[in-house]
Amino acid sequence: MYQHDGFWMWGGGGIFMILFGILLVLAIAALVRLLASSGNPPGSAGSGRKRALEVLEERYAKGEIDRDEYLQKREDLEG
Repeated sequence: MYQHDGFWMWGGGGIFMILFGILLVLAIAALVRLLASSGNPPGSAGSGRKRALEVLEERYAKGEIDRDEYLQKREDLEG
């Protein structure tokens, strides 16, 4: 006769299902973070400066700052 009183009958398999669920959630979260990033590794020094220069160029193009201020700020960012 087949007995149902082993490890799996008393919930041992449930532990593995919980671990699998946690791993699945972590994998999905990692995938979402990867897709949401702009391709630059987190904490890369160049990405912040590049974005700051882009904003500076946009402000100069819109006329929000004059040429002297643009050149000074660009020098500060690059130096």
